[in-house]
Amino acid sequence: MFDVNAFLSYLTNAYLLQGVLVTIGLTVATMGIGLVLGTALALMRMSRSVALSLPARGYVWVFRGTPLLVQLVLIYTGLPQLGIKLGVLPSALLALSLNEAAYLSETIRGGFQGVAKGQREAAHALGLSRWNTLRLVLLPQVARLIIPPLGNSLNGLLKATSLASVISLEELMRRSQVLMQERFEVLELYCVAAVYYLVLTTLWNLVQVRLEAHYGRGYAETASAPRPGAAVPAANPA
Repeated sequence: MFDVNAFLSYLTNAYLLQGVLVTIGLTVATMGIGLVLGTALALMRMSRSVALSLPARGYVWVFRGTPLLVQLVLIYTGLPQLGIKLGVLPSALLALSLNEAAYLSETIRGGFQGVAKGQREAAHALGLSRWNTLRLVLLPQVARLIIPPLGNSLNGLLKATSLASVISLEELMRRSQVLMQERFEVLELYCVAAVYYLVLTTLWNLVQVRLEAHYGRGYAETASAPRPGAAVPAANPA
């Protein structure tokens, strides 16, 4: 029988709330590192140099083609055999970041391909260097294009952090499992964990809507403005 009182009490359980904070911190840190690595991988894949594009293709192939759970276990248990000893949190952060970078690189590469070639040519005609063209012309437009898929990636990452429980990282899911083993209230605790994840993803969706509105504001105004030479509709007679 589902215990409603237990469910309600777990919603404000300090032990679980600490796990929520770990989940949030891990998600934010992973996304930050993943964006940096993903951008570098995207630029490497678009390079004309085989020495840069080939390793990037291989990286994406490996990390997109193998399960995240396997990557977590291999990094946590395999690196110590090579003399590299990492704690639970660094191992989880490393595995999640490497995996996320592979997916983000494809999103970012698609964003670059969505920018018209004429933008690069115009920047070159103005005498901008490659770095300034990237920083001032391309990246702002890429940011606008990738926000929707980036939001989906962060939503997925937020829930994927639960896999870190297999290496005993005490995020939300791991702490829920610990309480399950102690109190045998499995259904109630799973429902509480689901509520927490739903709240976090909903909050991020609100942030994403604001970001899309901010970066797309100028483009929306341009799209709604009448084109030069276009006939202006006559006002309805009173």
